[in-house]
Amino acid sequence: MDARDPPDAAIGFAFEAALLRDVRLHAVHAWRLPSFAIELPFGVPAEDRGAWEDHEVQLLADALRPWRARHPEVRALEDVVLFAPEHALILRSASAALVVAGQRAGSRVGSRAGSVTRALLRDSACPVAVVPG
Repeated sequence: MDARDPPDAAIGFAFEAALLRDVRLHAVHAWRLPSFAIELPFGVPAEDRGAWEDHEVQLLADALRPWRARHPEVRALEDVVLFAPEHALILRSASAALVVAGQRAGSRVGSRAGSVTRALLRDSACPVAVVPG
């Protein structure tokens, strides 16, 4: 999920699916280093990378908070990874029973979100539910 712009319909679907199946929900938020990090002459200092990752962890926790309040019986694992979204989801699909992906309302086929969904549908190791926004 994109914790910066959480797909509420997909998150709701995922929590309901986990509740119905009495399984743990694994919420994956993929992120990338800021674009200016590429231009740093000696790489990214560990403290900067750590601060950026801490921020991403907080974004995911904030996005899941209202859903956890609505569904306290669902065990939700937060997973923040420094990968491209499609790569992160395809990797995690190997140990999943279902991957839930949100599709933004009005998103075009050539958009970034569309490309993530297409890659997931093509390469996922488990069933994929695409939930429109």
